[in-house]
Amino acid sequence: MEIVRLNRTSRILAGHLWVFSNELATSPKGFEPGTIVELRDRKDSFIGIGYINPRSLIAVRILTREKEEIDRAFFRRRILDALEYRKRFFDDMSSLRLVFSEGDLLPGLIVDKYGDCLSVQFLTAGIEVWSATLIGILEELLSPSAVVLRNDSPARLLEGLEQEKRLARGSLDTLPVIREDSLLFEVDPLSGQKTGFFLDQRENRAAFSRLAGRGKGLDLFCYAGAWSIHLAKGGAHMTGIDESANAIAQALRNAELNGLSDRCAFQKTDVFEFLRREVSAGSRYDFIVLDPPAFVKSRTRVKEALKAYRTVNARAISLLKKGGLFATSSCSYHIDREAFVEMVRSAARDAGRQSRLIGMRSQAKDHPVLLSMPETEYLKCAFLEIL
Repeated sequence: MEIVRLNRTSRILAGHLWVFSNELATSPKGFEPGTIVELRDRKDSFIGIGYINPRSLIAVRILTREKEEIDRAFFRRRILDALEYRKRFFDDMSSLRLVFSEGDLLPGLIVDKYGDCLSVQFLTAGIEVWSATLIGILEELLSPSAVVLRNDSPARLLEGLEQEKRLARGSLDTLPVIREDSLLFEVDPLSGQKTGFFLDQRENRAAFSRLAGRGKGLDLFCYAGAWSIHLAKGGAHMTGIDESANAIAQALRNAELNGLSDRCAFQKTDVFEFLRREVSAGSRYDFIVLDPPAFVKSRTRVKEALKAYRTVNARAISLLKKGGLFATSSCSYHIDREAFVEMVRSAARDAGRQSRLIGMRSQAKDHPVLLSMPETEYLKCAFLEIL
């Protein structure tokens, strides 16, 4: 195993798993992407073992702090650890995120379970090298009926990898239907957004639906209608908005699947334009959910993204009745919690409204946060009352 030395180690010794190229004593050029390397400091003390990629700004991602072999047995142990964590905190293992990359000490690997179907992402060159091995382990431990590879994330381009999505094993003749609380949702792991469904908002959807009750609501960037259907189950009449025709079709199927078509209407339209029209019309709602995609893909675009978040939040807030409830989110790890709260505060001011924070939430427990890596806590979700 080749040795790579670090010039700066304080962040790494504090538990962070990413080593940037400018933290290395020598250039990583010359290494084959995905090569396993041993990390040492300038005094030649062992730090850990990871995989290296000279094409990426994140030159090394650490797999272990122990002197151990990186082989099939290593990855099998790590996946078993991830499964045991979830068995400890989830009574129902039928649909959830089984592996959350750095949160499960497996940088670059995402595994979502939708019934008997697994949706898998290999996000880095270092984990791509082990793709066949990892699929074999997952098949051994879980016996899935289908394995879908959702390797269409833009993150792969930064690693020098091609994008693709394909069915690697089994059949998807019938799409999986998952249960979330007492509700059913059809999931399209191959053609849907992300890996097929937004599992990270599961606990937030349930919590907000308990607060909202009956009334008239909006679900902005509704995707497959999960927020709408949770709220409609509690007696609300919902309108979901999304610019994707496929998302709207899926939302309509999910409403029908739960016998809630009479309480859920979905429209294919641009959210910003829809809000502009509603504000002009003087419309009012009892509660609004705003769950947009990540407006920011890199740290250099944060200012631009915050402006977009502020605009869409202000328009949504202005549509709420006095005492109306607002659930607003950001799924970009480039925007931290402090910046997110300040954005919402500014949006309320732009709308000429006072707001009261009911709760500040994050991603579900199957997306565990590694405290030494703030990047793993990417989801911010605020529940507000608008005064």
